[in-house]
Amino acid sequence: MSGRFAEWVSTADAVRATTKKLEKNRLLGAYLARLEDADLVIAARLFAGAPFPRKDERVLSVGWSALSDVLLERSGKSGDDMRASYQRHADLGDVAHDLIAGSAHEGEPLTLADVAASFDGIAAVRGTNNKRELVRALLRRADSGEARYIVKIVSGETRIGLREGLLVDAIAKGFERDRETVARANMLTGDIGEAALRAKHGTLGEPTLAHFSPIGMMLATPVLDLAEVAQRFPPPYVVEDKYDGVRAQVHKAGDRVELYSRTFDRVTSRYPELLDTLRAIPGSFVLDAEVLAFEADRAVPFTTFQTRLGRKDVTGEVRERLPASLVVFDLLERDGTALLDLPLTERHVRLRALPLEGPLRLARQTTLDATGDDLVAALDREFLASRERGNEGLMVKDPRSPYRPGRRGMEWLKVKRALRTLDVVVTAVEWGHGKRHGVLSDYTFSVRDGDRLRVVGKAYSGLTDKEIAEMTEHFLATTTQDLGRARIVRPDTVIEVAFDQIQQSERHDSGYAMRFPRIVRLRPDKPVQEIDTLDTVRAIAKGEREAPS
Repeated sequence: MSGRFAEWVSTADAVRATTKKLEKNRLLGAYLARLEDADLVIAARLFAGAPFPRKDERVLSVGWSALSDVLLERSGKSGDDMRASYQRHADLGDVAHDLIAGSAHEGEPLTLADVAASFDGIAAVRGTNNKRELVRALLRRADSGEARYIVKIVSGETRIGLREGLLVDAIAKGFERDRETVARANMLTGDIGEAALRAKHGTLGEPTLAHFSPIGMMLATPVLDLAEVAQRFPPPYVVEDKYDGVRAQVHKAGDRVELYSRTFDRVTSRYPELLDTLRAIPGSFVLDAEVLAFEADRAVPFTTFQTRLGRKDVTGEVRERLPASLVVFDLLERDGTALLDLPLTERHVRLRALPLEGPLRLARQTTLDATGDDLVAALDREFLASRERGNEGLMVKDPRSPYRPGRRGMEWLKVKRALRTLDVVVTAVEWGHGKRHGVLSDYTFSVRDGDRLRVVGKAYSGLTDKEIAEMTEHFLATTTQDLGRARIVRPDTVIEVAFDQIQQSERHDSGYAMRFPRIVRLRPDKPVQEIDTLDTVRAIAKGEREAPS
């Protein structure tokens, strides 16, 4: 018989209840080690907080409204009860536990296989009503503890203090395997469940990088001061233009070509003009690249190229007006061999051997072997030249670096300079998540438009924990409307916000939105009457469209 879901829940509760990493590992390892093969795969995936493995493109697509309706029906509670519970927990799964506690469930006890089959069914059906009915049937059989985790997984908000790295640790401990070997199998297969099964049976060394199962993209650490580069690693330095496009991972095997976003979404259909050229390259490969458009050799601003991104079907007119190019800067797999552990310079040698033509091109690259003031001066020249070519700035990479999927470290640096800052006023706040649960940390902010305030963005990074705690007390005292998850507040808190770009957007009532906003500091010295205006926002957006970026 399949393992009971209640045992998975009790293990998750125990993991959630302790802050000690070793204890989490012990609890998880002991539980996973006693499961049958099929249950092990399901349990590991659920502990990772997802209904399906990372390589699986299916989604549940069950919205907040549908979940809320089913929970109210299942519990017999009111909307006011739900809002009050959400204000206490800021987590819909914990709200589910709160509302359902004490009510009876129906049918046979749930098994891990039952839960997995329900998720398969929810992903397969179309239409909100059909999905709601399957969620209703699943929760009808669940007690309050089981409902908590079902809702957490469906809503994508698991948060039990279990990062995937800790789950890898637990699998390694439970089956007495090398931790890095387990992590590598997870990364290459795109499935923590399969990695757990391989750990159990001692077959961790078998997988190579699976095609059409995207892996995490290596990330760069931002640097605003050029002198900081020399502090991160010694020369030489591989310097590339930083292109302001859409990051893409390209997989090709046989005649099949797929492009994936950094969130593992398949986006192949958005760039049909790239496919024939990619398909013509012999053999198999996985590329790390950026999709953007060029006018001659100058990059088209992202705000312009973005107009074709939301289209499922890209018409001939759009392709003619904004033809996509693929700038390639790394090679992760070639003809069945994973290249992740090779130094960057060796990966580049193999990358340059690929016949890239037409809309495919190599990233512009140079090598600097300088130190001190000479390095800063050279980087400054390269930075300005990159900006003149329409790009964001520079990537500075350690030629000795392996490719570290999904990791941000000091081996890749991105040199960007914020466009500027604006002084804005906070008009709404939301309860935070994770370690910021229980504080109001997400700020929506506005600029002046005559006598009115218009929203231009939202940010949650930049302030210290102490500042956030102090501001939480202030916002609780100045709330004018409590919406449960969010609060409208008295507009009296001025903050300075940095950003990369301002672009037209229907998301906010100003008609504009900041790109990558981050809070620089609180401005208690500045009255609301002196914050920036919508006219200033318009001028910046207009200038970005007309001036070189």
